[in-house]
Amino acid sequence: MTDMAPPLSTTGKTALGVARLCAAAAREIMREAFGRAGVTAVKGRGNVLTETDMAVERVTHEILGREYPSHAILSEETAAEVRSDGWMWVVDPVDGTKNFSRGIPHFCYNIALCHESEPVTALTLQPLLDEEFAAEAGRGCTLNGTPVTVSGVETVRDSVFAMDMGYDDRRGRRQLETALSLWPGMQSLRVPGSAALGMAYVAAGRWDIFVHANMQPWDVAAGLLLVREAGGVVTGREGERATIYSEGVVAATPGVHADFLSLAGHRPWRA
Repeated sequence: MTDMAPPLSTTGKTALGVARLCAAAAREIMREAFGRAGVTAVKGRGNVLTETDMAVERVTHEILGREYPSHAILSEETAAEVRSDGWMWVVDPVDGTKNFSRGIPHFCYNIALCHESEPVTALTLQPLLDEEFAAEAGRGCTLNGTPVTVSGVETVRDSVFAMDMGYDDRRGRRQLETALSLWPGMQSLRVPGSAALGMAYVAAGRWDIFVHANMQPWDVAAGLLLVREAGGVVTGREGERATIYSEGVVAATPGVHADFLSLAGHRPWRA
């Protein structure tokens, strides 16, 4: 894990300050377009693109290019293949685009600054509710400036359990089979349609576990830091430490995380 503090920007802002600048610009674009955004491209079954995705990504690149011109930017729509072991921003302009395109108010803006592929600054913004989940390495996690932690729930049976399907049909089926194998051994099941909010909600104690088998760096980067700084655990499918390049992710309270891996050991999740 890196212990290097982010540098100030060219205009003297902190990394979190710049992330907030990007999020504020994104919020205005997303609010203006919500309810009227049409699909401009289809990237696969259920995976769509709107002009809002592109507009938010453009303004983010403009701000980051001005504030941190030497930093790499890995972003979903136009720079998905970028990789850097130095300073790298990881951006999802609209996480939950399918929800957004259908007028479902569950989506977010997601941004993280990483060093050596470890997130050190993270921000997830739900623009309609104006909820900002933020974290800096070693400084805890906040929701609109107020410190938050994961819940105290210890078992899957007592948990609000959330998962998403992703865009890999085989892995999505495994997710559903895992949920079926555990049901009704949980309090409730949620399929929210936004991986970034899934992890942010674990960090804020709104639900107790979030499981996903088909993540991308822009989905997971901010959430890794949010959950860990809130006292939670995030690993891959086998319990290994999750990274921004992990595809399968289990984010949960420490107790629920351990219980889930034990329960899922002989179930479809690991297949």
